[in-house]
Amino acid sequence: MENEKPFDSTQGKQSVIIEIRAGAGGDEAGLFARDLYRMYSKYATGQGWGQRVLDSNQSDIGGYKEIIFELQGPGAFNQMQYEGGVHRVQRIPKTEKQGRVHTSTITIAVLKKPNKREEIIISPSDLKIDTYKASGPGGQYVNKTESAIRITHKPSGIVVTSQSERNQLQNKENAMSVLAAKLLQAQEEADLSKLTQARREQIGWAKRSEKTRTYNFPQNRITDHRIGKSWHNLEKIVDGDLEPVIKAFSKLENKE
Repeated sequence: MENEKPFDSTQGKQSVIIEIRAGAGGDEAGLFARDLYRMYSKYATGQGWGQRVLDSNQSDIGGYKEIIFELQGPGAFNQMQYEGGVHRVQRIPKTEKQGRVHTSTITIAVLKKPNKREEIIISPSDLKIDTYKASGPGGQYVNKTESAIRITHKPSGIVVTSQSERNQLQNKENAMSVLAAKLLQAQEEADLSKLTQARREQIGWAKRSEKTRTYNFPQNRITDHRIGKSWHNLEKIVDGDLEPVIKAFSKLENKE
């Protein structure tokens, strides 16, 4: 991570795991995934949060097919929790010779990392662990040893991978962090499904949306479709100035 900051073991700090995956749009979607990863990374740096990449899969032209990273610091989950969903970009790709605007999408998942009070118990017998050689863009191997890890949680079917570190033990630790966060999310969603429909909508309306946000570069505008609000100065926001967007959701949450 460009602005990577060491983690602090001090209690009381929130950790959030963010997964960004390229969707429709091919290479342009991968480049947009890279842009939003950088946006969150720069915002985290401005907040003084620790950050590290847990797993990534780069495209041939420098974008990301997928990147999973962790942010740690005061308010990290509270500020990032509404970033999940489908993010759409409208712009002219650098590879477009006719000057046409293309629409691409990425998906973002925001996972709260369990703290000690929310500890997720994972039985070793429930895990299938595979090792393999880490690969880079184009599929070439970047490490001669089988340092990459794939963990399958047999009861849930959840599969997580990590290949960002050269050390197999560190990759395993990273993969287990993602698995614990996914299991916590599954547990919280199961609890949510037991609530009344009205209460369920109040809690979950903004966290799981098919149409979350549109980044319209020709019109210099970002629109969040869940709250019907738009912001200009798109380039500034994508460069890490997320404060106006974060504040809009904080105000909405306080009203409720």
